[in-house]
Amino acid sequence: MPAKPEPWSRLQPRSLQSRQLLAASLGLIAFLALAGYALDRAFLNTAENALRERLRDYALSFAGDTEFDVGGDLVPPYEMPDSRLNRPGSGLYAQIVLPYVVWESKSAKGPELPDVRLLSAKQQVFEGPLPLQAANGEHRQVYRYGYGLAWSGDALSDEIPYTVYVLEDTSRLEAQLEVFRRALWGYLGGAAAVLLLLQMVVLRWSLHPLRRVIDELKRVQRGMGTRMSERHPRELEPLTESINALIESERENLDRQRNILADLAHSLKTPLAVLRTRLDSGADDSELRQELSEQLKRMNDLVGYQLSRAASGGHKLFAAPLAIEPSAEEIVRGLEKVYATKQVLCEFEIASDARFYGEKGDLQELLGNLLENAFKWAHSRVLLTVATGASAPNRRPGLRLMVEDDGPGIPADKIAYVLQRGVRGDERVQGHGIGLAIVQDIVRSYRGELHVGDSEELSGACFEVVLPPGL
Repeated sequence: MPAKPEPWSRLQPRSLQSRQLLAASLGLIAFLALAGYALDRAFLNTAENALRERLRDYALSFAGDTEFDVGGDLVPPYEMPDSRLNRPGSGLYAQIVLPYVVWESKSAKGPELPDVRLLSAKQQVFEGPLPLQAANGEHRQVYRYGYGLAWSGDALSDEIPYTVYVLEDTSRLEAQLEVFRRALWGYLGGAAAVLLLLQMVVLRWSLHPLRRVIDELKRVQRGMGTRMSERHPRELEPLTESINALIESERENLDRQRNILADLAHSLKTPLAVLRTRLDSGADDSELRQELSEQLKRMNDLVGYQLSRAASGGHKLFAAPLAIEPSAEEIVRGLEKVYATKQVLCEFEIASDARFYGEKGDLQELLGNLLENAFKWAHSRVLLTVATGASAPNRRPGLRLMVEDDGPGIPADKIAYVLQRGVRGDERVQGHGIGLAIVQDIVRSYRGELHVGDSEELSGACFEVVLPPGL
């Protein structure tokens, strides 16, 4: 039984575009959230520093305007550095702390300010937010700046230590933060929307080649195309090349199977024709029995050869040498019976040392198709010439095989056309047009060459097969 998918895997989108968009969206949101947090912290630190500087300026103003009388009593400033210090509960408060008393501004009447302490001379502190209870009982928070000082007047024998505190509640800072955060997250949200839209466009553009591959594959599946195009991004080239190789392999296998079936049918045509001829000739039973046995053996060999060819897809690399004349005589005897009415004379010029290094079925197909074609077109004569071909050191010699006839020949401009599978030189002549194609396939499998031209001796067509030296 197939394994059940994990529950989390069901939540994963199956589309690559959706996956990339989801990953990019999560990354973008995380980045913008971190950026927003960092900007918020930076603005808060900047606002707190600005508040500290402002409270410090107030404290220095108080220190400059504060005096002591001859008895050592505090004389507070006559004018406040900020009008809010004169309004009770305004949110800005001032305190002057002495060893024996604490002075507070009018704005400090009512609220319960945080506890204070006396600082040493030139000591500065910035604290906050600290708790504060307003006159109406509401709990608030304040920032506080303290500056330690010492008074040493001419009339005084000792210095008088005192500390100036200036406090401001967080409402003003919070209002600034509220405005900043609203603008910040508004802009970041707008930027996120624009970037997500841009990401979608970029993803569609970047995945367009993959969609084109899918469209081309669908066209091939529907039979509207034969292969994938070759212009694809470098990352997709291995995929498209593999698909093309698979398509070509399947097409070649299909064509090969069809060709083998056609070759088998074509190969069986001659033995069947021989049997038909013998039946029509009125031969006695013993002669028919002998002919039937001979042709059945040949057909059995042909079927076995084609089946082995379909299974192996090639020939043996190291095959025993085969004499050519016995196979040629067997084929010619059958052809003479098929074309008995034409009274064709077939002559052999076969070198005694000429050998075919390959499958016996290949030799029979090669000779059978070339000789049958010659018998079909010849007027009265066919010539088979076989000789050893080129040789090389430590290699088996090649082979040169030539079949000529005294028929009408083949015009030079029609040679390529006649060699095509399924094409006949003359539609009026019976045949299937695949014999010469079989010859080409066999010659090609042995790395040989097939030359077609005019016969110098018989003035008809000449088919010459040249096989190179073997291993």
